[in-house]
Amino acid sequence: MWLTLLYSCASGAALLYVLYRWVIPSVVQYHGGLALVWHDTIVEGLLNTLTQTTRPQRMLAAVQKNATRGDPRSVVKAIDQFCRQKEWAMNVGDEKGCILDSVVTEVNPATVLELGTYCGYSTVRIASLLPPDAKLITLEFNPHNAAIARQVIAWAGLGDKIQLVEGASGDWIPKLREKFGIEAFDLVFLDHWKDRYLPDTKLMEQECGLLREGSVLLADNVICPGTPDYLEYVRHSPRYKSQYFRSHLEYTKVEDGLEKSVFLG
Repeated sequence: MWLTLLYSCASGAALLYVLYRWVIPSVVQYHGGLALVWHDTIVEGLLNTLTQTTRPQRMLAAVQKNATRGDPRSVVKAIDQFCRQKEWAMNVGDEKGCILDSVVTEVNPATVLELGTYCGYSTVRIASLLPPDAKLITLEFNPHNAAIARQVIAWAGLGDKIQLVEGASGDWIPKLREKFGIEAFDLVFLDHWKDRYLPDTKLMEQECGLLREGSVLLADNVICPGTPDYLEYVRHSPRYKSQYFRSHLEYTKVEDGLEKSVFLG
């Protein structure tokens, strides 16, 4: 009886592990809603409870273990490996990251605003491509994420290029000109709360005058989770010329993409 019970428990545990490790992740690879619920709610919550750490802390540990201090690209690689092999996270990711890199290189900006730092992955990608005298300001609402991002940025050796600001984008955007002496941004990367894309764009454009003719907005996750009101605005406003770069939701096969919008003045 006891052997039968033990065998049943072992078989059940093995089945659950196979479902958790391979079957469910394979299924959600192709469904955006399921992928976000599985990775961002179920798995993250379970691992937080089991390890008594947070996902950003685990990501930082992977950087400190596997990345070379002072080498931004090794930091990016360490995070990508962590997210593909260990635990998914909503960075812009390696596939869309190449699109981000190409836009940064094309624009060659002197002033950059990033909305949504998270753990500093895209911040490091952008800063590593900027000229020495460029200025990158990144805004992060969550103080825990901001603390991790500072350590990731420092590990990449890019602290002198980046000003990380904690707080809500709607509160900080009107203060940027006065606080940092910025007249306008050459490039703005939007990767924060999706319902803030449109109001923050209008705030920069209409009320604060932080966009000049030729300023580029690059918005992530415009399909998944999606920003329909923002897309409607930049695609139909005569003040923008927009282009969609089709790709996939970070570390999955779900369609997602980046929207590049040039401000025409």
